[in-house]
Amino acid sequence: MSARSAATLSDGGAEDHDRLAPAVWNPVGNAVVAAADILVGERVLDLFASTGTGTIPAAQLTGPDGCVDAVDRSPSMLDLAEAKAEALGLAGVFFHRTEPARWTPDAPYDAVVSCYGVLLLEDLDADMDRIVRLLRPGGRVALSTWDDGGLEPIGNLLLDALHDVAGSAPDGTAPDDAAPDGAAPAGAAPDREGASDVDRLDRPDRPAGPSGTAFVENYRKLASTDRLTDWLHARGLVNVRIEPFGLRVPLDPDAAWSLALGTGYRGLLPEDPEALRRVRSAFEERLGSAFVLNADSLIAVAEYQPAG
Repeated sequence: MSARSAATLSDGGAEDHDRLAPAVWNPVGNAVVAAADILVGERVLDLFASTGTGTIPAAQLTGPDGCVDAVDRSPSMLDLAEAKAEALGLAGVFFHRTEPARWTPDAPYDAVVSCYGVLLLEDLDADMDRIVRLLRPGGRVALSTWDDGGLEPIGNLLLDALHDVAGSAPDGTAPDDAAPDGAAPAGAAPDREGASDVDRLDRPDRPAGPSGTAFVENYRKLASTDRLTDWLHARGLVNVRIEPFGLRVPLDPDAAWSLALGTGYRGLLPEDPEALRRVRSAFEERLGSAFVLNADSLIAVAEYQPAG
């Protein structure tokens, strides 16, 4: 099987992402929309809507008199979401192919939902502060993020595969700070008991960006009930409620590779097709044939009550 290029992250990964929708994204998306307590006729923003994980159930609740704005930087993701909405005959849903953190609506929202989308914000705090201000007073934010240990051990396996392949650096060559024996580059978090997989993905040889290093940093910042609660309070939100969402998903090697290509991990992959093929081969060799993904997540909801 030929390797799929990771060169154009913003337009890539839609089919890979959607492949995991029945097992992962849809159950979590339904939980996020339920937490938002959306009513008929309300205005809703789906932040980083991807292939419609939150958009579809939100539009079903708001009805034709409501409005759901699905915003994502990936046209290919939104193409799939729009096709789903059309197939279901949903009205009042609109698709905006633009940078979500810079989206400006015509009127305030009653609710903002985001299924793992906040992890793709390049400036997590400042961007979310701006998004919160798109709500009317009393509006709700409902989102999902990974719990501590979520996505394990995909991160370790992918990082090890990248270290195995000399072309894992952006220019197709081995990073200057990588040890010749394939050890982690200088600056990577050391292996330690209880370390999260994403701790080991803080790779200095990859540029920071909205879906690479930023994804890893945002995961780490929000991956516990306490961290997520504190972060939401710091955004000026009140009545914060968080529920764990336990989920285990068996994945065959092809589906596990789709997870790497269809999520923020994609930003860590090499652009060169041959290097990408070798990363996939090393990744699947480490994965084995009986793999179960820890997809434990957190579902959070909070209210916006501006001071004064």
